[in-house]
Amino acid sequence: MRSTRLLPALSPNQVLWLVCAGVFFASLDQTVVVTALPALMVDLEIGVTRLNDVAWVVTGYLLGFTAVVPLLARVGDVYGHRRVYGLGLVVIAGASVVVALAPSLGWVIGARVVQAVGGGSLIAAAIALASDGLPASRRFVVLGIVGASAEMGSVLGPLYGGIIIDLLDWRWIFWLNVPQSAALLVGLALVPKSPKQATRVDYAGGLLLAVGLASVTLALAQRSIYQSQSGWPLVMLAFGIGVLIAVFVVEARVRDPLLNRSLFLSRRFVAAFSTQLLVGSVLIIGLVTVPLMAEMALGRSALDGALRLLRLTGAMPVGAVLGGALVRRIGPRSVIAAGLAFSAVGFQLMSRWDEGIQDPAMTVHLVTTGFGLGLVIAPILAVAIQVGGTAYRGTAAGLITVARMLGMTLGLAALSGWGIGYFELLTADLAFPFPGLAERTGTLQAYQAGVTNASLTVFSGFFRAGAVLSLAALVPMLWMRMGTGGDLKEPLHDPP
Repeated sequence: MRSTRLLPALSPNQVLWLVCAGVFFASLDQTVVVTALPALMVDLEIGVTRLNDVAWVVTGYLLGFTAVVPLLARVGDVYGHRRVYGLGLVVIAGASVVVALAPSLGWVIGARVVQAVGGGSLIAAAIALASDGLPASRRFVVLGIVGASAEMGSVLGPLYGGIIIDLLDWRWIFWLNVPQSAALLVGLALVPKSPKQATRVDYAGGLLLAVGLASVTLALAQRSIYQSQSGWPLVMLAFGIGVLIAVFVVEARVRDPLLNRSLFLSRRFVAAFSTQLLVGSVLIIGLVTVPLMAEMALGRSALDGALRLLRLTGAMPVGAVLGGALVRRIGPRSVIAAGLAFSAVGFQLMSRWDEGIQDPAMTVHLVTTGFGLGLVIAPILAVAIQVGGTAYRGTAAGLITVARMLGMTLGLAALSGWGIGYFELLTADLAFPFPGLAERTGTLQAYQAGVTNASLTVFSGFFRAGAVLSLAALVPMLWMRMGTGGDLKEPLHDPP
């Protein structure tokens, strides 16, 4: 590290590019595994009867990421965001090596959980690190750029994984994380150190919060919670909520709490958290429904479904950057209201899709939705970290990230539970025809038409739900505003 003192420190713009590169690769890791799962199952000789076990490769990452973000964000606030960012890179590289060498599914799942801890560390520190040393007038745009980097990583993850698997092997997806992390660590050595605060980290509160968030996330991820098939998810959900309530009670007596009560006594922060929760639910509706509808209802290929989704997700980074540029000019509420309006209109238009949907209408609908969802990224973060102030900037950003993940988890569970039940209800009167009879009477075609119509009805309902939730997010948005002068360093305490 001594030799790096002879080299010039990176400028704020260079730090931004370094941070965005790390956020991009961390977001890539979240979705790249989706493409790798079939190859992983073949390599590790996992049968299709173990799909529930394989799903833990994704669920485990979600749990680890959601649980650790608040604690590691607070560690960054106290000990410096550069240290936490570097820690995240090291953990990602180490866990990736374990996944690449994994001899069994259990090793893969365990290493993915650890990898999520690294990804959570990196993203928890990235927003605060990127905005350090910048004037308030530039921070809004920076938030949009960082958000755009995260969205691009998520969008390109499956494509990146597919290319690596075709050229090499699924394990190389994780081997390549090592040189990427090493290169970012070299650049990180030139980033100016963040000042250390004269406060402490409440690790006990952080662990308690992690248990509560993990329990809630795991419960919401269970499809049976909406189908009355088992009471276990409800018990787990109640336990998690109880633990989270206990966290707030305990934290009220701690000198340097992990969750400063002023955050959740601030109407602005609660509004930002609630809005982000609803936006996460809206986002997962689009991510899941668009490709599924293409394959199940319209009879398209998986590639066609992915290309349709790319039109939605590809518009999000554009909206994110523009949203950041507009926050200071017209205020966060106006930008968020515009984004939610675009989202609602886009989903409502998609709810009218049928088998004849074609371009350019389809592309316009998808781009409208994605652009709107991108617009809201920067202003929600801007309000949250302004409430957090200098002392809790990273913590506030981390909690907003958790809100998005919880919203996506809740939305996914609702889609699975309600959607499957509704589909079964619509197809209850459809009897599967015997092949011989079908050849003589054409009842097979009638059956297929009935299934297609039922699928279109269900997916249209999903899209309408996206429109309704987009409009519902306008309610908490009304309490979101920037402080006087838009200074991100304003005091934490917020007037009632």
